Amino acid sequence: MSKVQGKAGGSYGMDRTAFYGVRVPTEIKAMVKPLKKLDKGSFRKILKIIVAVLNGKQPTFESISPLISDTLNEETLAVLYSGIDRLVRLALRVPSSSLKKEHLLQDLQDLQMPEEFQEDIASCVLGAARGAIDSSLVERRPRLPSLASLGWRVDVAISTGVLNRVLVRGVTVDMATSDGNIHNFEMSVDKFHDLRFHVATVLNEMERLEKRSILKIKD
Repeated sequence: MSKVQGKAGGSYGMDRTAFYGVRVPTEIKAMVKPLKKLDKGSFRKILKIIVAVLNGKQPTFESISPLISDTLNEETLAVLYSGIDRLVRLALRVPSSSLKKEHLLQDLQDLQMPEEFQEDIASCVLGAARGAIDSSLVERRPRLPSLASLGWRVDVAISTGVLNRVLVRGVTVDMATSDGNIHNFEMSVDKFHDLRFHVATVLNEMERLEKRSILKIKD
């Protein structure tokens, strides 16, 4: 928990959780010391590569190798990249409408991040590029296939291999998912009505839960 500070250095008397959580992730802890020895130009180049990755561009060795030098070896670069990437991703998990700049800068200061780098992180997380990054992350996140279309029809079984005259009604459902697969299944009319009832019950319960204030995000 970090204490929210007032303009005069006093406390508002209200605790809040930092954007990275209650505990500082291992990757961020490991980067703190080498980050203090990193020049601003190299920091911005690493951050630029991370932003490109967040926007869907795959990193290449050619884009990273120029950063390796006598003062910045490959191992240290890996530690810095992992830490900065982890930090930015955690900050992006908080909606921009809920993450205030002064809180972000305070959290970065608590992490002992050099002040000259804090504004660059804030610009990345809260700047004009945030919308494109959010859209890219949502588009590329792992997800289950969604329902593309659903059709059903009533069939009547006139006869079977055992009985010549049956006349039993059944419901055949054709379901297409977003990954291009088509699924077919059959059920009795009674089971179809059970399915309708349970779906309506779930939708009604979801609507009731959405009305609860605890599920609404407030600044």
